[in-house]
Amino acid sequence: MSLWEALAILLAGIGAGGINAIVGSGTLFTFPVLLALGYPPVTASISNSIGLAPGSLTGAIGYRRELAGQRRRVLRLGAMSCLGAITGGILLVSLPPDVFERVVPVLIGLACVLIMAQPRLGAWMRRRRAGRSEGGPLLPLGVYGAGVYGGYFAAAQGIVLISVLGLSLDEDLQRVNALKNALTFAVNTTAAVFYIVFASPEWPVVALIAGGSVIGGYVGARFGRLLRPFALRVIIVAVGLSAMVQLVLGQI
Repeated sequence: MSLWEALAILLAGIGAGGINAIVGSGTLFTFPVLLALGYPPVTASISNSIGLAPGSLTGAIGYRRELAGQRRRVLRLGAMSCLGAITGGILLVSLPPDVFERVVPVLIGLACVLIMAQPRLGAWMRRRRAGRSEGGPLLPLGVYGAGVYGGYFAAAQGIVLISVLGLSLDEDLQRVNALKNALTFAVNTTAAVFYIVFASPEWPVVALIAGGSVIGGYVGARFGRLLRPFALRVIIVAVGLSAMVQLVLGQI
């Protein structure tokens, strides 16, 4: 790994950590960079998942005030997130690599759609005030499904989670976002432990993404509300589409 390659991965990790704390699609920053540097898609995804776990902790800590009073939710839904992450990890390491390469462009496309649709989803959630305090019986299943998605491929899992939580809970969106960050940390940490035990990550990549994501997670949680949302979404979607094109061209 050259100095410039290491710098590119570190900067991508900083961007991913910040984006994950604010929106939840940081993998669309790191994953395309790793692909461009020649890492195989499955190896890139595994290394990325491990590296982003520390950054998701700083993002959750940054929203600790909004987490006040949600301890029961975090414990109950966090267990479902962990189970989902293990399921997604098993799918990633047990299925043939070409399955991942075929599925991931679809997942990235879905992530890009969710990112651009987020303002409309947010407005709809703000108008909808019929949610139940604990979300009803389907909420844990939705959180489990988001955990499977995050354990298999982490891109935009935060957007999937905040949509599931926002549609189910009668809560302020900042408190929903704080809960999303806590559950994302549970998914990323569980997936990271699973991959450390059962997979073969690229440790220099892991270290660079981890260091960058810690910095980015802290900065994102602290200053994320100052960014222009539309410009941020456009950048994320552009990077995500570049990853999708790289994967599709690699299959031709």
